[in-house]
Amino acid sequence: MNFESHNIVVIGAGPGGLVFGRVMQKAGLDVVIFEREVSRNGRTQGGTLDLHVESGQWALEQAGLLNEFRAIARPEGQDLRIANKHGKLLWDEISEPDVMSRPEVDRPRLRKILLDSLAPETIRWNYNLRSVQPLVGEGYDLHFENGISIRAGLLVGADGAWSRVRPLVSDAKPAYTGVSFIEMGISDVATTHPEVSATVGRGSFFALEDDKGLMAQRNGDGSVRIYVALRMPEDGFAALGIGFTDPAATRSAILAQFQDWNPEITSFIRACNNTFVARPITALPIGIRWPSQPNVTLIGDAAHLMSPFAGAGANLAMQDGAALALELRETSDPSVAIAAYEKKMFERAQEEAQRSADGLAMCISPNGAERFAKWMERIQTLHSAPHAT
Repeated sequence: MNFESHNIVVIGAGPGGLVFGRVMQKAGLDVVIFEREVSRNGRTQGGTLDLHVESGQWALEQAGLLNEFRAIARPEGQDLRIANKHGKLLWDEISEPDVMSRPEVDRPRLRKILLDSLAPETIRWNYNLRSVQPLVGEGYDLHFENGISIRAGLLVGADGAWSRVRPLVSDAKPAYTGVSFIEMGISDVATTHPEVSATVGRGSFFALEDDKGLMAQRNGDGSVRIYVALRMPEDGFAALGIGFTDPAATRSAILAQFQDWNPEITSFIRACNNTFVARPITALPIGIRWPSQPNVTLIGDAAHLMSPFAGAGANLAMQDGAALALELRETSDPSVAIAAYEKKMFERAQEEAQRSADGLAMCISPNGAERFAKWMERIQTLHSAPHAT
């Protein structure tokens, strides 16, 4: 059988895969990215994320896109408020306008920058990977649900939490963390619900207590994205009466979990639109590793899925993509590049995964707001302490 062949194939056009493709093309190397979404505008791309100087922003610098990022970054999004369930503010941080250590950026706008930076036809849309067949010698045959098969020399799995590429290197699977989110939103919040807008502020608002959380993030389009967090058994929504089929009943069942919380905070739930999305939080084992293989590796969530409580997911994915591309640029032997990339990736991923697990345990706890605020105080003290000369 004659397959279309490519030397370097990426599965997944998330931030990590796109950064990898961009850095490779800057170096004059060919790459093709296969993405399961049907088109560039096939679905909404989520809310906002903060890009860290040492990871996400570094990756964009390697991609030659740092100026484009700064033009759309929102430093005011670094504002942070932490309250207990009674609405008492325990932390209220207003960011400086010229501080760009972790500015927020809307995912759709960041994605547009990355997509526009790639050569035409780099991404093949509507290619959902069904199976991978290793070849004798080297390389892989990739079989997609659209009936097309592709032959790859070097395979990069950037295909997220339930990666179809991961089983080639590891039998690890994501496990439930004990916490589930319910995502909802409010459009044009300053006009439609000014009281919610004032409570959230310019950045992020966390209300945490009783092993629960109500968290809100302002987006650049004027909306607020809201996350209810509940410590609960896996697949436990039905037991709480949360069914996701009837919006009014779903809203009432969620509010029932916060009966003794401040009405200003629970107004987030009353004001939100009628779309409720269940998001159980899963993670790969902390410190996941595998023996390096010569022609396949993973980046991003495929390699080190973790909870969002370290704000590291997209940042690490982008750092992975740039770092792997730079290693491949420096040698003609992919096995050398992959081994060098994975050694450093494993180390940074383990550190961030531990921070993520610790953050989840801290925030979704009986006294989450108090613990989170005290942690922020310690971090601020460390950063403001004078350095020895």
